[in-house]
Amino acid sequence: QVHLVESGGGLVQAGGSLRLSCEASGDTFSSYSMAWFRQAPGKEREFVSVVNWNGDSIVYADAVKGRFAISRENAKNTVYLQMDSLKPEDSAVYYCAAKESGHSSSYSPMFFRGLDSDYWGQGTQVTVSS
Repeated sequence: QVHLVESGGGLVQAGGSLRLSCEASGDTFSSYSMAWFRQAPGKEREFVSVVNWNGDSIVYADAVKGRFAISRENAKNTVYLQMDSLKPEDSAVYYCAAKESGHSSSYSPMFFRGLDSDYWGQGTQVTVSS
């Protein structure tokens, strides 16, 4: 069992930055790939980024490539999402997710649709004003 708690959301002007954190407790953190998803009102949950167990394999959604950076600190059981050059369309509730994957860096199509993670956080709101 893994418990995930996100923090760092808030209100920011377009062009600004935010750093989200997700702290995990419970099972062995390094056994999990860690991901960020987001969901805006009236829209489906959307994949943002995923990092594998040791941080050497990272995938970004096209919409955030070059602006967001995911990282993890296994010693602190924490994954981060640095968000720069924020746009109003980045406004959403951001969710942290854990996928038990050992040392694998391969993810199913279901995973990228938000349907194959093992644990989810409660979400943190990010609002970008124009």
